[in-house]
Amino acid sequence: DVKSLDEFPDPCNIESTVLQFVPSIRSGSFADIGPRRYMEDEHIRIDDLSSQLGSLFKIPKPSAFYGVFDGHGGPEAAAYVRRHVLRLFFEDVNFPQSCEVDDDFLAGVENSVRKSFLLADLALADDCTVNSSSGTTALTALIFGRLLMVANAGDCRAVLCRKGEAIDMSEDHRPIYPSERRRVEELGGFIDDGYLNGALSVSRALGDWDMKLPKGSSSPLIAEPEVHQMVLTEDDEFLIIGCDGIWDVMSSQHAVSLVRRGLRRHDDPEQCARDLVMEALRRNTFDNLTVIVICFSEPDYREQPSPRQRRLRCCSLSAEALCSLRSAMRIRD
Repeated sequence: DVKSLDEFPDPCNIESTVLQFVPSIRSGSFADIGPRRYMEDEHIRIDDLSSQLGSLFKIPKPSAFYGVFDGHGGPEAAAYVRRHVLRLFFEDVNFPQSCEVDDDFLAGVENSVRKSFLLADLALADDCTVNSSSGTTALTALIFGRLLMVANAGDCRAVLCRKGEAIDMSEDHRPIYPSERRRVEELGGFIDDGYLNGALSVSRALGDWDMKLPKGSSSPLIAEPEVHQMVLTEDDEFLIIGCDGIWDVMSSQHAVSLVRRGLRRHDDPEQCARDLVMEALRRNTFDNLTVIVICFSEPDYREQPSPRQRRLRCCSLSAEALCSLRSAMRIRD
């Protein structure tokens, strides 16, 4: 029920895109502990990245940054990445500086994002406050002008809505999936009942250094993200990013349809994020829940009544008219 990224043009050459659509970015988020005893999810939501980073960073506008981090083995790893995310993703990796989105900037941003995931992974190994058995999946979304770049390591998911159709902007990294299984087994790992080395339900994550030691050795569990890019057009309505507690019980298309209906009713991405979480709970999800809804257009404040509402208003009667009608009916009787 979901469009594949392969069905759309390669976004690498930004200048070849004819449409000059510029997104107007706004977002909302919601998180819930769900049926779990502890909350291990974290997230970050920055609608105006340039103002957050300050004048030292020269980046295209509009710019935005979002991330969801689904922790396991305790909350330490996800909390560490959330706390240090701006330093890890922008300050410590020589993030490229430019006011234009061109091919050089694109290559620099992708290279920087890949380094950030690996840098965060190493930082978790070195920090004494993070337990070696604690880890986190990570999904980030960057927007620069019309460029959308999604990086993912783990089973969080990003889904783009294009004219009502769901387009997966990430792939779930589960050990049972053929491409991940091949990679795991080539590196000496094994899959037992769907779990990597019988212990972990994902094949990519930050942290989990009890499974990666010694440092520098090849491990079937990696922090290397997969990166996907898209040039946004006026057909692109919003992006959903969420932890697997949402996607365990809901398809990408169902989530897109639910959010689209909500935006048409009240145009509130925060409420849409809450509705997604409530729907996942209604469907008996068994995990923590975190979701961000990012809109690419200005809010529409005009009330759009349904055809039924319009008909009801046309047929409504005032109290005076109703009394006159009753009197006429009595006379007729």
